[in-house]
Amino acid sequence: MWRKGNKRFGGGGGGEPPAKRQAAGEDGPSGSADDFVVQISNTRRVTVRTWKGEVVVDIREFFDKDGKILPSRKGIQLSMDQWKTLRDNIKAIDDAVKDKENA
Repeated sequence: MWRKGNKRFGGGGGGEPPAKRQAAGEDGPSGSADDFVVQISNTRRVTVRTWKGEVVVDIREFFDKDGKILPSRKGIQLSMDQWKTLRDNIKAIDDAVKDKENA
């Protein structure tokens, strides 16, 4: 039987404890010195970093809490395959944007 709170993190019913979220650490949201960051607006950043041993491109919105800039849940993390697909289609996407702007 499903119980509230067990399904979300994979701990449902089999007697095993719920899966735990990874704490912010070296590869966590706090970032590291070797991350490449481009600020694209006051609240948005593109970051190239390592997450769980994989290189990812993270496009994310940040917010200010008690003087600290923290990542929000609003964003997307692209795997290398997803990034390469996006990168390879940038010209077509840019052309589509120009068409919409000129329409």
